[in-house]
Amino acid sequence: MEDYSKYLYLVIRSALDAGKRIMDIYTKPVSDFGIERKADKSPLTRADKASHRLIYEALSCTPIPILSEEGDTIPYQERKTWSLYWLVDPLDGTKEFIERNGDFTVNIALINRGIPVLGVIYVPVTQELYFASQGKGAYKLNSVDYMNQLSYDRLLAKAQQLPLVKRRTTDPFIVVVSRHLFSEETQAYIKSLHVNKRPLEIKQRGSSLKICMIAEGTADVYPRFAPTMEWDTAAGHVIVSEAGKQIYLTDEKTPVVYNKPDLHNPWFVVK
Repeated sequence: MEDYSKYLYLVIRSALDAGKRIMDIYTKPVSDFGIERKADKSPLTRADKASHRLIYEALSCTPIPILSEEGDTIPYQERKTWSLYWLVDPLDGTKEFIERNGDFTVNIALINRGIPVLGVIYVPVTQELYFASQGKGAYKLNSVDYMNQLSYDRLLAKAQQLPLVKRRTTDPFIVVVSRHLFSEETQAYIKSLHVNKRPLEIKQRGSSLKICMIAEGTADVYPRFAPTMEWDTAAGHVIVSEAGKQIYLTDEKTPVVYNKPDLHNPWFVVK
């Protein structure tokens, strides 16, 4: 198995720097987010664009092609030849960014033949960093000081391995769902759960933080019966997998795969 962790420090630094750029825009008292609407009616801000440019420039020092939500559209006929590529969401949770609720992230993943093998998620507001590479485990680092240029070894030494806690049968059964897309199918899935008399709690979070909660052990299941794109889940996919959890399609058997002709994800469950 190839060791992809050699790229982790580059990706972590890229995510931290992008997070700082995002916060420079987010925290200005009279900041103009420059909100536009993309073809699918989803919002796009100055922060999305600035983060994309920074990450794209940083990852361009590698020989690996880049697919970013805010980058050029790459035809499937071209990208289907990629055995290894970067998959980037420069600002996951743009609606959360606009609403100023803090639930947005920077997501960067490395995909090998349809499978995420490295992932970094950075939460700019709380300065929480999640990272993983295939076969090396998943980690969380709190209160990251992006001005302090720690080496990768120092970052790893300060990080905690995921999961942080193990769910007990006496704990409330926690379902984490989207702030914006709590569909009828999601409600039906929750009603179908058998939680063995445990109190059931529903928590709403934005962006890839829902997957991070499963990886941490602070939630039991994340059902997603609403649209997502591959760049929304790829980094979280490897983090949650390396934390010993699973992300499957709704049959809870079929793996989620990447670099499909259509970059939309099918509905899935993380648990």
